[in-house]
Amino acid sequence: MTIKPLNVSRFRQDLLASFVVFLVSIPLSLGIAVASGAPVAAGLIAAVAGGIVAGLIGGSPLQVSGPAAGLTVIVAELIQTYGWRATCMITMLGGLLQLALGAVRVARAAFAVSPAVVHGMLAGVGAVLVLAQVHVVLGGSPEGSAVTNLRELPGQLAHPHTHPALLGGLTILVLLIWSRLPRGGWLRLVPGPLPAIALATLAVWALGWNARRVNLPDTLFGDWHAPVLPQGDLPGVVGAVLSVALVAAVESLLCGVAIDRARPAGVRPADLDRELIGQGAGNTVSGLLGGLPIAGVIVRSTANLEAGARSRTSSVLHGVWVFVLALSCGPLIEQVPLPALAALLIVLGVKLMDSARVRDLRHHREAPAYYVTFAGVVLLGLGEGVLLGIAVMALLALRRLTRLTVRAEHLVPEPGDAPGPARVHVVVEGTLTFLGVPKATRVLQDVPAGSSVDLDLNVDFMDHAAFDAIHQWRLAHERQGGRVDIDEIHEAWYERAVTGEMSQPRKRPPHSRWWAPWGNRRRRSEAELDAPDMSPSDVLLNGVREYHGRTARLVRPIMAELAMEQKPEHLFITCVDSRVVPNIITASGPGDLFINRNVGALVPRHGTRTPDDSVAATVEYATSVLDVRTITVCGHSNCGAMAALLAGGTEVEHLEGLSRWLKHGNHSLARFLAEEPSEDEPPLARLCKINVMQQLDNLLTYPWLRERVESGEIELVGLYLDLQSATVEILDRPTGTFVRVPDEVPESRPLT
Repeated sequence: MTIKPLNVSRFRQDLLASFVVFLVSIPLSLGIAVASGAPVAAGLIAAVAGGIVAGLIGGSPLQVSGPAAGLTVIVAELIQTYGWRATCMITMLGGLLQLALGAVRVARAAFAVSPAVVHGMLAGVGAVLVLAQVHVVLGGSPEGSAVTNLRELPGQLAHPHTHPALLGGLTILVLLIWSRLPRGGWLRLVPGPLPAIALATLAVWALGWNARRVNLPDTLFGDWHAPVLPQGDLPGVVGAVLSVALVAAVESLLCGVAIDRARPAGVRPADLDRELIGQGAGNTVSGLLGGLPIAGVIVRSTANLEAGARSRTSSVLHGVWVFVLALSCGPLIEQVPLPALAALLIVLGVKLMDSARVRDLRHHREAPAYYVTFAGVVLLGLGEGVLLGIAVMALLALRRLTRLTVRAEHLVPEPGDAPGPARVHVVVEGTLTFLGVPKATRVLQDVPAGSSVDLDLNVDFMDHAAFDAIHQWRLAHERQGGRVDIDEIHEAWYERAVTGEMSQPRKRPPHSRWWAPWGNRRRRSEAELDAPDMSPSDVLLNGVREYHGRTARLVRPIMAELAMEQKPEHLFITCVDSRVVPNIITASGPGDLFINRNVGALVPRHGTRTPDDSVAATVEYATSVLDVRTITVCGHSNCGAMAALLAGGTEVEHLEGLSRWLKHGNHSLARFLAEEPSEDEPPLARLCKINVMQQLDNLLTYPWLRERVESGEIELVGLYLDLQSATVEILDRPTGTFVRVPDEVPESRPLT
């Protein structure tokens, strides 16, 4: 067995980050335990189990687990129904269920729950949390339900207890001030909850205020008793176990995905199935030792990421610090006033009710599910609210499946056209099932008999009833002397359906992609393009019209989000060749790529005698302003610039600007000539690949960029597109060879 050497720099970063997360974790763990009605020590035990057990076993290196606010409502209901020791058994069983789910690799099935339902659930939990903890801040005690808390709130506001209210206000004020401190200052290195709770504790001690305080046992496990089986009907117990396991799993996986998207260079991607196993192990241990259920927590995980953590060491060490503090500093923790913890939870609950989520969901028309889930959790309970949200999402999905647009346009003959039958353009868009047949046939029956019809079936699905209705109408229309032309992309599919070959699964109608409207467009013949009334600008304008008709409505939501600010993930340097389409070969969409295209995909070296700052300016803007962390140089086969270099520049010597620009490729040519010729690869293809490697080296001639690459902040990637096979190869820099990218890219993310 080989032992990896200790990376001192990385360990130092993880050590510092662990202290930051530890300082965030202590007040949150105590507050969540109090809000759940559990023993205060249960919050610390859960933090230890989440940090050490889930941190060691889990598959998300930078995620930090512990007691989560999203589980507060569930735990409070379980304690009231079954008691604390039985709740610990439910936590254990939920952990074992998570272990089983992780072992059979179903982590991604959690994403079947719509984010609208998840965010509505979290917002509802936040509202319940706020309504309960407001009573504690005002010196009272929360009631059993959110509705009761809301009904009793006016009376509590009319007769508040002065000292608890002042402590709560002081805590919230410190948290708000701390969040507005300038980033980068030394004070921001200390997480806000720590000074807020410390100042409230100091005020109680110095001023002698009367407020309830944290009550810990003599030792962390002083009141430990083995969990007991819940007493009650079996369906209720099974539902409780499922609730703890699934809600904690979904929250952990969503948190893991969010942190994984922001992970710095050099940190391996998250393994969600392993993360689910880690969460299961953590919940099993936490339940056995008398702790709360755990989940991946976005507050702790974000603090861990921003503090500079680079591995799971930070999460594990944070659990160790919580354990040490709980054993050695019990009297200090018991000085913390409960109203201060309640105020901290109020701020956390307000953050769970993030209005930005609603704005995002409105773009996708899923806000109703959010509001229904939110209202259901607050008024009925967490389980009922989630089920209502899922039901609403099912109704929305059914509505989308039945959405259909059918329109007929009567084409007016142009002056000078030969007389002939009337022409009608019929467009059917959406999902064409038996539910849409009445709407489609109503429009088709109004088409004049004997007319010539262009039928565009721009549908993503058509069942047999719909096909039969369209087919029978076509036969009847043609019997009356009319003509029906179906767009080329669906004509072959239609003919197979007529002959009964559609029963073969491999023969499906080709699906159009929103980024490729040209895939659906009927190609004009050479005679049409050469016609005197068809100029090149007309062809271009026709394409713009087609974009407005088919694609604009599809990309409008994301373009609206990007209208004020661009947030690309990659800088993509490639050739101006018209056959290289970066968004297609990387399966990326609007706003994902910051693209620099030039002849030959060249990067002028730093300090070159033929200065050109266009590429350097692009790199500087992408990395310094847009904070892009990946720079890709993409070459391609049959590159005209590389062919000109091979020919010694004689083909373009009469083009002054181009000749001067191609001098930036001389290092690629020299590198090519210095290598032994290859019998297996044509010279031009070899030069095209060498050029990619050379341009990556050219980027490293810029000192400021080289420093960031060597520190791991920026990653350089080389790609090569073989036009004839339409395949992409990625550069393995240590060996200097290109290997084909696998057909299946994990998580269907753009190639990086």
